[in-house]
Parts: sequence; C-alpha cells; structure tokens
Amino acid sequence: MGRLRQIPSRLKPVPPKVKPLPKVADSFYHSPEWRDLVRDIKRERGAFCVTCGSGKRIVGDHIVELKDGGAKLDQNNVQLLCHVCHQRKTARERAKRAVGQAG
Repeated sequence: MGRLRQIPSRLKPVPPKVKPLPKVADSFYHSPEWRDLVRDIKRERGAFCVTCGSGKRIVGDHIVELKDGGAKLDQNNVQLLCHVCHQRKTARERAKRAVGQAG
C-alpha cells in the first residue's frame, strides 16, 4: 500500500484579533480642580458606588459625559461609581454614541 501524502491546506491562517487601544484619560481628570471636586463629593456623599454599593476603587463619573455636553465641574453631574460599574457605564455610553454616529 502506498504512503499517504499530506494534502496542502487551502485555508488561510486566521488573522490575529485587533485589540482596541487602551483608554487614555483626558488630562482634565488629573487636574487639581477635578480631584478636589471628587474628594469633596466622597466626603459629602460617602465613598460608595451608587450602582452596587461597593466601597472599592471609587471614582467620580460624569452622569452626562463631557463628550455629550455634560458640565465639567458641576456636582450635580458627578456620581460615584466603583471601577467595575464605571467600566460598564462607559462601555454602554460609547456603544450608544457609536450607534448614533452610524445611523
């Protein structure tokens, strides 16, 4: 009996997935004005996530994002979120914005 030969594959290799660039925070979020505002809000409201109640890795988040016309230093436009809830909210807002641009 003859030897089996390997048949060359007609399939091309799958290209690697393209990863999005890491988010780079706007320099505004490193400003003394923003840091002071978030510190004051944490003192007044307590350093807890308004979504899940966690007290870990609490950050200030604009309710109406700056890209959507939200006020930068208005306490009424800032909520406290844990890192996980902030990431989820940011992803939802980006998706809404992307749908709005596509339509």
